Amino acid sequence: MKALHLLKKYSVVILLILLTACEEDGDKIYLSGLEGSEFILTETDIMLSKENASKIVLSAAWKNSTLVVSNPDMGAPDVFTAYLQISTQEDFSSNVIENEGIGESKAYTGAELNAIARNLGLVPDVATPVYFRLRGSIAPNIESVYSEIKKVNITPYLIDMTIGFILDKDKKQTGLTLVSPDANGVYAGFIGATSWYNFFMEEGDGKIWGNLAADGSAFLASSEENSWNFWYPEPGGCYYTEVNTELKRWSAVYLPVLNITGDIGGEMTFDRPNTKWYYVFNAASAGTATIRLSGQGDEYNYETGDSAPAVDKVTIAFAQENGSLVLAGTPGDITVQIPAAGECTLILDLSDPKNWTCEVTSGSEEPDHVSQEVYMIGIDDGITGGSWNFDNKLYLYDEDNLAYAGVLNVHSLWGYQVGIEKDNWGDVYTQAGGDAYSGTLEFQGQNNIAAPVPGVYFFDLSLKNLSYALTEVGDHVYVNGLDDKWEFNQTLASTSVPGVYSGSITVNGASSYGFKIYLVRDNWDILFGGSNGKLTYGGSDIPDSNSWSAGTYTITVDLINRTYTIQ
Repeated sequence: MKALHLLKKYSVVILLILLTACEEDGDKIYLSGLEGSEFILTETDIMLSKENASKIVLSAAWKNSTLVVSNPDMGAPDVFTAYLQISTQEDFSSNVIENEGIGESKAYTGAELNAIARNLGLVPDVATPVYFRLRGSIAPNIESVYSEIKKVNITPYLIDMTIGFILDKDKKQTGLTLVSPDANGVYAGFIGATSWYNFFMEEGDGKIWGNLAADGSAFLASSEENSWNFWYPEPGGCYYTEVNTELKRWSAVYLPVLNITGDIGGEMTFDRPNTKWYYVFNAASAGTATIRLSGQGDEYNYETGDSAPAVDKVTIAFAQENGSLVLAGTPGDITVQIPAAGECTLILDLSDPKNWTCEVTSGSEEPDHVSQEVYMIGIDDGITGGSWNFDNKLYLYDEDNLAYAGVLNVHSLWGYQVGIEKDNWGDVYTQAGGDAYSGTLEFQGQNNIAAPVPGVYFFDLSLKNLSYALTEVGDHVYVNGLDDKWEFNQTLASTSVPGVYSGSITVNGASSYGFKIYLVRDNWDILFGGSNGKLTYGGSDIPDSNSWSAGTYTITVDLINRTYTIQ
């Protein structure tokens, strides 16, 4: 649609002079002319839905008109504001919503228009006439002028403000939700999160919440378009999550262990992908059992930040009210039915925040174990004299994709295999396609994975996607963040020990956020963070430099053993 200028603009000073003169003369100024403008809406019938919530569904625009003042000796000042008025009443006598126009047009997404329909009291799934007009004003005490009225039939969809939808870092639906039972903007529930999992939360009216886009603002929430994603700290696991849109903050309580006491006793195991806790036990007989469930959690919030371990400790406990599970200050009695004697599984299902359940089933239903490491068999047989072993490992960093990464000193004579269990020579992954530097994997195939030229390499492989990629680590690695600079100009040099890099770096003082180790110049993806002398692939900033005074420090990193030292 062609955008057209609304009016010329004069200075505010002219308007003030005009108004002052009017008051002195005792005359009133009447403004007219907007009714002659062409006011355009792009649609006359709109069916709203979640599918078009993020799309532009309606645009309004207006052409330039000549403003006229009642006193012919005065020109029309151009300190002019245009407002779009929306109402269910054709005469705009009541139930009016007003939006300030921007320039010569205004566009509405489906979510924005649906929220307006909700505020106007429209019934979901029913087409209702809604009226639009433009109001023009140059000052509060001067009568406004209005455009012609346009009608649009709008069919809204139900806005459920009791559900918060968890989106991934690309703002796509994950199927996970939080719940706000009172629709008061406070959403809570349990999420099975991996370390540093990034997410947003979408409310029923389409508003998307993320983290405030400012350094040092972890756990402060924002719905601005430039907001960052929320992020969970390390480690991954079970997090009781609360997003408070009224206070614009959120928190996460990490629950490492959940204990059972009462007629059944033990420590439950968490199934992260399904947000369930399991405990396998032997029942003496069928019948009713009374148990209690509780655990000590680590709370991360806007005051504590995301540094592990968390300072605040809280108790997560469950009770039973009217047959439903609820959180409680202290654990309450929960009754479950044991179906039969013998091996049984107690299952606490926290995946639906509106309906937590606890039940016992026959047999063993423990979740599949996800190995925290894989073994690179044959990667160093050129160093060990041709022998294969399970000494070289990659470490899990993305449970959803079964992705493992790490740095290894490679000198392979015959290629290598990826083992999933120590000393298990049969359950291995081999090469399905590709070359020594990237390709695809298959389980128990015929061909070893081709060996690269001997050297130090960063490995990234996914057993879910059956892929692998190698990146050579050169003679230097890069330290970014010291003196709050991120420029790839501070380096550590390789030493006589493969995978070990060291160097002396002079700083002006403390760093606000710590530093990270990057393996390749200008590559922001392959990095190590960490704390307490331990390196983690993709981890948060190393905090040691937060309290440094000006001086020279020697930093040594061992990328293979994932450690660092500072002198």
